[in-house]
Amino acid sequence: MKKSFLSAFFLFYTAMTLLSIQGVAQENDEELAAQYFQNKEFDKAVVLYEKLFVKKQNPLFYSPYLDCLIELKQYDKAEKTAKKMMKQNPLVPKFQVDLGYVYAQEKNETKSKQQYESLIKNLQPEPQYIIDVANAFLLRNLTDYSIQTYTKGKKLLIGSYRFGFELAEIYQKRQDYLSMINEYLDLIEFNDSYLEEVENNLQVLITDDINNNVGGLLKTNLLKRIQKNPDKNSFSLLLLWLSIQQKDFETAFTQAKAIDKRGDGVGENVFSLARIAASNGDYATAGKAYEYIILKGPENYYYLNSKIELLNTKYVQITSQINYTVKDLTDLETIYFSTIKELGKSISVIPMMKDLAHLEAFYLHNTEQAKTLLNEATAMNNAPSKSVAECKIELADILLMAGDVWEATLLYSQVEKNKAFTNEPIGHLAKYKNAKLSYYIGEFDWAKAQLNVLKAATSKLIANDAMALALLISDNTESDPDTTFEALHIYSSADLLVFQNKDKEALMTLDSINVLFPGHSLSDEVLYKKAEIKVKEGLYNEADTIYTKITTDYPADILADDALFKRAQLYQFQFANKIKAMEIYQEILTKYPASLFVIEARKQFRLLRGDQLNE
Repeated sequence: MKKSFLSAFFLFYTAMTLLSIQGVAQENDEELAAQYFQNKEFDKAVVLYEKLFVKKQNPLFYSPYLDCLIELKQYDKAEKTAKKMMKQNPLVPKFQVDLGYVYAQEKNETKSKQQYESLIKNLQPEPQYIIDVANAFLLRNLTDYSIQTYTKGKKLLIGSYRFGFELAEIYQKRQDYLSMINEYLDLIEFNDSYLEEVENNLQVLITDDINNNVGGLLKTNLLKRIQKNPDKNSFSLLLLWLSIQQKDFETAFTQAKAIDKRGDGVGENVFSLARIAASNGDYATAGKAYEYIILKGPENYYYLNSKIELLNTKYVQITSQINYTVKDLTDLETIYFSTIKELGKSISVIPMMKDLAHLEAFYLHNTEQAKTLLNEATAMNNAPSKSVAECKIELADILLMAGDVWEATLLYSQVEKNKAFTNEPIGHLAKYKNAKLSYYIGEFDWAKAQLNVLKAATSKLIANDAMALALLISDNTESDPDTTFEALHIYSSADLLVFQNKDKEALMTLDSINVLFPGHSLSDEVLYKKAEIKVKEGLYNEADTIYTKITTDYPADILADDALFKRAQLYQFQFANKIKAMEIYQEILTKYPASLFVIEARKQFRLLRGDQLNE
């Protein structure tokens, strides 16, 4: 009994071992066959694939096996293999296309054409089957037959499924953009619900369309469709979307108005466009769009927001200019007061009161008026806590500008220590401003401790600013043998003067550092700050000279790549010198490969060169 059991066990163990060995052998054959195929050693690969496919009847190895036979010109064998698979899988179109492909490779064009056309002729009116046939043609790079398949499929399904997206994708790959666009427009004409998907599909193409090849064709054909179908709102919506993508806000405004007049007249599209135009610096179009809505009257849903946003737009438009006049500012002030009077001082106009206070304090130098406005805003019943916090930060900024450091830090601290804002950007902003105030008045250790905490802030902008200021303090305290840090005190006081819009005094203060402390580690920071002031004043040539001095005299210091990037931006946007800008961007890439500006420098370089970007 025992002997019989042992014998049975031995036989079972032997069988399992053999199966295991066979499994490993097959695995090795698969890897080796794939390697031979990849190396184009088809004579070796075909032996293994024949063993795997023919003997094991595994369909997974069919395609590489067939391709090996074709590469080795064993057409008879390839034909028999494709036919065998067709017989076993009559509903799978891939094998029928493969047979036609075999005929084509052996130069039998007649039989190849007959095979392909027969497949299309006998097409079944089922969407998935039609897609399978088209994809089978695409796998063999037979795009014309794939297009014929979808075209025939459209007719068979009589409007129930149009294969527009599939055809558009094929045309896009062939760079036949006109046919692609027509497919998309046909889809929208057939059903408005396709509009969003069409926009999503076109997004990358339009974004990277530097030469306006696609955008120009799309605009031309959209205008034709709109002319033919004036009541088809979806075409106007697509043109509005295209104009926004191309930053052609004037055309977008025309379309938004047309859509609004044909629709409910509320002005939703116009309001949305106005915001986008303003954020892109087209203040003129933004202003016209807001005024269009305001003319609809106070009962309009967007009236109040349009009033507020129009003022914001005018404010940014004026203050972003270098050559604005006192009259520009006082005219804007008058509009603010009249609008607040019209709307009444309520919680909805608190943002407007805050912006007016900033205008009064920082541009018209009317600090008391600014304080009054902000105190009225924070004292309102039911004022949202965030709006109150924003007003307190604005008031603290004004007090700091006026030199009232103690009151300013109290207000920053009130916002910073409010538990509701502990992990919110506004709380982090208050903490950063408080830390910077400490830096302004020379309390460097305290400032650095607060800034180190802010390095982990959720707001990337605040975290980066905190990191930069902490680094400035560390570099010029830890390595400075003068424990009074007098040079850094002078530099921080100059920084405060810049904040207070006292640019002449700031420049004089910065100059004194070089006189009193020649060769100090702050020398490159002094130059960089002076360049920033020159840019602010619109003295771009002087700024360029200073940035150049930084890159020449301090090429290994932390601000060298910053200065180089600023120079590139000046040449790109202020001097309109494309060649010089490219040259400087290239210098960043080669000299400072670890710079934070590398990604943006590469992107701008490629844009200026005219590359098609996909990032």
